[in-house]
Amino acid sequence: MFYAILAYHVEDELLTWTPEQDAAVVAKVIEVQAPLRASGHLGPAARLDDTRKARTLRGPGAGMVLDGPFAETKEQLLGFHLVEYDTDEEAIAAARKLREVNPTAVYEIRPVKLYVPADGFGATKG
Repeated sequence: MFYAILAYHVEDELLTWTPEQDAAVVAKVIEVQAPLRASGHLGPAARLDDTRKARTLRGPGAGMVLDGPFAETKEQLLGFHLVEYDTDEEAIAAARKLREVNPTAVYEIRPVKLYVPADGFGATKG
């Protein structure tokens, strides 16, 4: 089963981090990812850009593009990890490892109902 581990954070707090603080957290997350990747459990992961740069498409027909996600919460979705495990408990354990190095983040673990592989999409991007 694939699970999406969605990373939420209070974005205003993240934006107060210095580049060095941000790089330190990212480096720790990459350290946690390494054994997950080596064991074959970690798939794609992404850190999303600022929510102020986000757009929402909603409404009938072609829809309307609106600025921002308009989340009714203090935390915003800032990234995700795609992992593969046999049980919910294993996916939760992976999220706990990620949270150990980023304890102010909130992680949502959700089974993936549909997975469409990327077929090399983005393989040449850095």
